Amino acid sequence: MKRPASPWWTAPQPIWLIAALLAWLLATAWMRLLMAPDEGRYGGVALAMLHSGDWLVPRLDGLPFFHKPPLFYWIGAAAMSIAGPVEWAARLPSVLGGAAAAAALFLFLRRWSTVRLALLSTVVLVTTPFFFLGAQFANLDMLVAGCISATVLLAAGAALAREREEPWRALLAGAWLFAAAGLLAKGLIGLVLPAMVIAMWCAATRRLGALRLALWLPGWAVLLAVAGPWFVAMQLRYPEFFDYFVVTQHFRRFASSGFNNEHGFWFYLPVLAGLTLPWFAWVFVPRGSDDATNDAAARHRQPDIDRLMWIWLAVIVVFFSLPRSKLVGYVLPALPPLAYLIAQRVLAGRPLETLLPKVRAMTVAAAAVCIGCVIAVMVYSSPPGSRLRLPAGQAVAPGEQVLMLDTYNYEIPFYWNLREPVMVSDDWKAAAEDTRDNWRKEIFDASRFDPARAARTLVDRKELAEVLCVPRTTWIVGANTAHLANPWLHHAQLVVVNDGLAAWRFKGSATGDPHCLDTVPFPDPAAAPAPAHTTGTNGGNG
Repeated sequence: MKRPASPWWTAPQPIWLIAALLAWLLATAWMRLLMAPDEGRYGGVALAMLHSGDWLVPRLDGLPFFHKPPLFYWIGAAAMSIAGPVEWAARLPSVLGGAAAAAALFLFLRRWSTVRLALLSTVVLVTTPFFFLGAQFANLDMLVAGCISATVLLAAGAALAREREEPWRALLAGAWLFAAAGLLAKGLIGLVLPAMVIAMWCAATRRLGALRLALWLPGWAVLLAVAGPWFVAMQLRYPEFFDYFVVTQHFRRFASSGFNNEHGFWFYLPVLAGLTLPWFAWVFVPRGSDDATNDAAARHRQPDIDRLMWIWLAVIVVFFSLPRSKLVGYVLPALPPLAYLIAQRVLAGRPLETLLPKVRAMTVAAAAVCIGCVIAVMVYSSPPGSRLRLPAGQAVAPGEQVLMLDTYNYEIPFYWNLREPVMVSDDWKAAAEDTRDNWRKEIFDASRFDPARAARTLVDRKELAEVLCVPRTTWIVGANTAHLANPWLHHAQLVVVNDGLAAWRFKGSATGDPHCLDTVPFPDPAAAPAPAHTTGTNGGNG
């Protein structure tokens, strides 16, 4: 006898769902090159951690880099130790953060709401273009969003389980564990934001007694045991760590208007509306009655779940709307509650037999938009540093050095798989007074933690002869017009060039002549190469 087909809202087993989430988020994580600056920066720091063998101190070009804690780099470096410096390994921390957020949302709603709302909320979340791209972008935002989401949902689940006299300690311990992971992912917001959401939810639902769970000593023990050692070790090794990491990177950055990407208070409203299409369109569809269910307990809890999601959404959006400096990825933690609210709107009061075709069509359309966005980014957003690949058979040999002229291209160390820091030539005295948030300030700030190493890697323009006129080969990376301002480059071998950058091999001076750059005559400009028009293996996408 043929078994009847399972209803569409019957969810698969959690282990299979989580595997499907990972497969979906990883499906296109390998397709596109690393973008500048974020993906090149964070992927490069993770690779440098692997090559150096120092898994404690994140380093940017060999210098201690304390903009953010190390969890992203630990995961990325571990993945690269297996797969090598490939794009999907650099993005794996974000993929795992997205999978954690989606899995936590499904498991929480399956237990405390309805199965069909749990399943649809998860489908909406993972096929939202904003979420999908965020989970395949190698920066810290999705990793901390996953930690925040899991912390909120585990803590709320612990409070609800405690009310029903069900086992709650494991849930609460899990919330503290993910809070510790959030601290190691991006700092204080990994702890502060979930605490704000849960505290406001407890107040709104008159669960003031549940606030005592914040004093649960085993939870604090988990937090301190997991997150504490790294912060203590950094403070002991670098006495200025606390002031830079906590005061500057958290409080001064939040309050200051001197950073990049300044936008108005309203900025995140169109961001959330536009980047969650086509699902966001359901907000404008007239709502029917509440989602029907035969579970009386679920109906009784539904208002509390609704309040949790609304408070969660509002806290994230308002918190990140306060500072003038705003980046799109900051509000990724708001997507799980928004997905729930959209799914609730889809289901409310609509017959299941007529709803299924619409849900399937919307899911396919949303998934197609996700894939299309990845392809569009792949085609239109490949930075020159990602495309500057060395020709087959050429590589930076041991003992050779790399110097970047007047810029630091984050992607070069990753794609050239460099094992040693590069030298960076710039006007570093002027850089000390530069308050703009850019590569120059990042490297200069990092140099303060290791002046001895910085003296070897940060080269003033006037000192170029000292580092180039040596009996060793130097690979030089700069703008593809750098030969116009540096005529001595015509004495070097042009190795690779694309529409933005070029690389040369400079053999230096076998005798160590400190005036080797002065002996290069200014060439006839008509004889200069035309790098912007060079194609083939020297300028392709590799």
